[in-house]
Amino acid sequence: MNTRISSLSPLSFISPSAVEPQVFDNAEEAVDALTALYERNTKFLIDGFSSLAKGDGITGRYRACYPQVSIETTSFGHADSRLSYGHVAAPGVYTTTITHPKLFRHYLIEQLDLLMRNHSIPVTVSESTTPIPLHFAFGEGAHVEASAGNAMADIPMRDLFDTPDLNNTDDLIANGEYEAPAGEPAPLAPFTAQRIDYSLARLSHYTATGAEHFQNFVLFTNYQFYIDEFAAWARKLMAEGGDGYTEFVEPGNVVTRAGNDAPETALITRMPQMPAYHLKKGDHSGITLVNIGVGPSNAKTITDHIAVLRPHAWLMVGHCAGLRNSQRLGDYVLAHAYMREDHVLDDDLPVWVPIPALAEVQQALESAVEEVTGYEGFELKRIMRTGTVATIDNRNWELRDQAGPVKRLSQSRAIALDMESATIAANGFRFRVPYGTLLCVSDRPLHGELKLPGMATAFYRTQVSQHLQIGIRAVQKLAAMPTETLHSRKLRSFYETAFQ
Repeated sequence: MNTRISSLSPLSFISPSAVEPQVFDNAEEAVDALTALYERNTKFLIDGFSSLAKGDGITGRYRACYPQVSIETTSFGHADSRLSYGHVAAPGVYTTTITHPKLFRHYLIEQLDLLMRNHSIPVTVSESTTPIPLHFAFGEGAHVEASAGNAMADIPMRDLFDTPDLNNTDDLIANGEYEAPAGEPAPLAPFTAQRIDYSLARLSHYTATGAEHFQNFVLFTNYQFYIDEFAAWARKLMAEGGDGYTEFVEPGNVVTRAGNDAPETALITRMPQMPAYHLKKGDHSGITLVNIGVGPSNAKTITDHIAVLRPHAWLMVGHCAGLRNSQRLGDYVLAHAYMREDHVLDDDLPVWVPIPALAEVQQALESAVEEVTGYEGFELKRIMRTGTVATIDNRNWELRDQAGPVKRLSQSRAIALDMESATIAANGFRFRVPYGTLLCVSDRPLHGELKLPGMATAFYRTQVSQHLQIGIRAVQKLAAMPTETLHSRKLRSFYETAFQ
């Protein structure tokens, strides 16, 4: 006889035993407690699902909640405000839900330690009231519905477990639009646990690599040529011992370790939409390179998700259309301003918001160009211009009436046009991730030089290697900076979360 019950029958909740809040004055111990609570609750959900998938009878609805960490301060005392993070501006209770504390261990310890020292207060670890969706409890690569087969065909999954709720997965905090209800704690971090889990799942899907491989310094490109060059350079580096890098990870989580001349498993044959490659260091100060393809939608999508990993910087190194007659194919463009006609961020970051150049990033990029090319000072102007980069959402804008676009480009003093750079910079500004752009002129559509196959092949052969090495050198310079220098206060708004 079928022991399953009708989906119309009310189901009582089955949850792990309650855990009393714990107070800590040591950040590592607090993160250990968060880890233990998270692992207990996710295991509870996974075990419940496995039991039902094997055919055990339904006795209730399974629910377990994310852990959370909270602080309370009663003083207006002035904290060390030289840092752009690690302190709150006013008395009150602040909290955030936590997911994957092992993945974020170093980050969490750093943030909590700063809060404890800056405010001379402990932190409290407890269970939140935010349910963990079953899909996120399984983590990367889970296919929950498929794995159950027909075992739970008589009752919807959502009647038995919490599932992702996009109504509560938003960027209100990061966008500065969140207002805590009266009497409720203020946010402690820019992203909630469910928002982070959503992005971790998307990262795996889009890049075919796990979140744990992403490094704190990210290069974006819009051409496969850069990926090929980076992969060849990284494999050679691994074969020669790594030079400080520990392993090279390719899509499919294919690993080549330092000292080896080949990966441990075969490369995948079908590439994801935006493949990622990671040249790793033990402290995550290595380099991640992502081929985002063409267009502002891809640029927004991938940066929306990488942002939850709280990287220290991301840079765009791709191709652009040169807009000035004095430019030549192969010249470099260092963006110091952005003209946004990409439109994908208009609802999150209005176009009237300026996207400033960041001095630390600009200096690293310019210095890298000098070191790799050999040009210095005034001579550098032979191959590089600094100016406004315009980003547009219509790749074939030249086929329409050019009068409007060309007038706007001229009025903005734009020197280059592409489809990704302003989006990446604007999302960096929105998510408080330092950003920069160094492009290479690959065509000049306003001056009769279109990107034709033969010309493009010669251009790629001569310029990609140099451009990529400039990007790598710039990232290495940024990685050598103290994080408190790189994460400057210029990206912070009036009311900020305490976490970086």
